[in-house]
Amino acid sequence: MTDTELPKYRIVHDELLNRLQIGHYSIGTRLPTEGELSKTFDVSRVTIRKALEMLVRAGYLTARQGSGYIVATLSPPSSTCMASFTDQVLIEGRMPGARLLRVENPATELPTAVANLFDEPLVLVERLRTVDGAPKMLTQTWIPLRLLPGLTEGDFPETGQGQSILRILRQRFGLEWTTACETLDSVIAGSEVADHLGIAADSPILSQACTAFDPHNKPVFVDQVYRQGPINFDLSGGSAQQTGT
Repeated sequence: MTDTELPKYRIVHDELLNRLQIGHYSIGTRLPTEGELSKTFDVSRVTIRKALEMLVRAGYLTARQGSGYIVATLSPPSSTCMASFTDQVLIEGRMPGARLLRVENPATELPTAVANLFDEPLVLVERLRTVDGAPKMLTQTWIPLRLLPGLTEGDFPETGQGQSILRILRQRFGLEWTTACETLDSVIAGSEVADHLGIAADSPILSQACTAFDPHNKPVFVDQVYRQGPINFDLSGGSAQQTGT
């Protein structure tokens, strides 16, 4: 079937999705009304509503009575198997940040768990995630070097919607993953972690290690997070979705 043979609602859906992905609509903002979109696309409001409902089911939008359709996330769990920390903070009306601490290329002194997963050179990306300027999480992400052609520090913005590691890996480098395995633990903060998080050394904190796998069950990246505060899970639809960085 060619594009011209696609149903009208699918054409509208694809165009709205494209606008979301290129940042035309910001997280937390309201889309134009059904009537306005109907005029823009020259289709009926029924067609517009069907396209919007597809985006709601996929997790990109939420429908609020009296407020219309709100952009909930640009990386819904339906497409990444993990929820975006960046988007979660933005939808709460707060300001996420991602201070880049280092890009180690290639990574050295790998943790045993990471070294056991990969038999190839890796890149380490270490960032300090903040909320309204306050340190929230220290993240260490290991990715196979071969999957990051042309990598530079500029690939990791510190502000804006593009700071999400999920979008950086998917949109900038074309990485795909379908499942993730996560381990949660309570640990004592070492001096370096404590210094980044602005807490006393030896304070109890949460450790969250997440490994993402491609459709062939090959590891794509490992994300190690040290964080203050709780870890949120979305249990809707009968399956838990962890919050990515």
